[in-house]
Amino acid sequence: MPGTSGMAREGHSDGRLAIIAGRGLLPLYLAQAARAEGEDPFIVALKDEADHRFDGFEIISVGVGNLAAIEKSFRDLNIGRVVMSGGVARRPEWRDIRPTFKTILSMPSVVRTLMSHGDDTVLQMVIKLIEGMGCTVIGAHEIAPGLLARLGPLGQMSPAGDDLRDISRGVEAALALGHLDIGQGAVSVGGRVVAMEGVEGTDAMLQRVAELRIGGRISARRRGVLVKLCKPQQDMRADLPTIGPSTVENAARAGLAGIAVEAGRALVLEEAALISAADAAGIFVCGIDPTLENGGLS
Repeated sequence: MPGTSGMAREGHSDGRLAIIAGRGLLPLYLAQAARAEGEDPFIVALKDEADHRFDGFEIISVGVGNLAAIEKSFRDLNIGRVVMSGGVARRPEWRDIRPTFKTILSMPSVVRTLMSHGDDTVLQMVIKLIEGMGCTVIGAHEIAPGLLARLGPLGQMSPAGDDLRDISRGVEAALALGHLDIGQGAVSVGGRVVAMEGVEGTDAMLQRVAELRIGGRISARRRGVLVKLCKPQQDMRADLPTIGPSTVENAARAGLAGIAVEAGRALVLEEAALISAADAAGIFVCGIDPTLENGGLS
């Protein structure tokens, strides 16, 4: 696992690290990275969300809305730093929320946010609730900075010609989508945006593109690009855009030429396996800077 350049060691005096774990491999990677730096991370596995084992780590399994149980564990174990990682497919119903004493008065606001706001607003609320427990919320990239995408191609393939145009259109669409706090990704084919990510997530969006391709709604002659960016207002402590080998596999099934993610603000999981899968499929994966022409690639 990538090191943290001493970040974890320097934070020891600030209390023990807790990792709130949702779906996917990211929570396990962070736990392993923290342990490699001498940490003893405590895992808060969200029921019906966390889908990997954390053998050898101290762990508690709690409902996503059980704030009282989380706060008690944090207090009992001297938790000072918290990182939120992994996906959460289902928002808790108001009746599932177990508030702490401090959050009882804020419950009406919590329920309204869960019912009527986008993911970024909900995550901001969660960060404030955790900070109200006396903890500091940190980003996944502070535990494992080596997971951040770097500028330029990651494998043998590089974007060119129509790919660069699709990247530019995908950037425009992803930024517009992010401003609305809806999603982080978009697919452009032949300079036309054909899909934008919603609550279903990236993999489901790519499946939709594959189905549209099969149904003839998307040209078989043009390939296209998936672009994933941070939302313009996004707090980097939560829900950074993430890709892994499964993203490459789904992009290949959708007939795309490649994937572009925001350099320094997106996570690349299982990089070696991702690059191997991309090279085998003949598609590119690259980090881009959305503020530069062609994403800074030429």
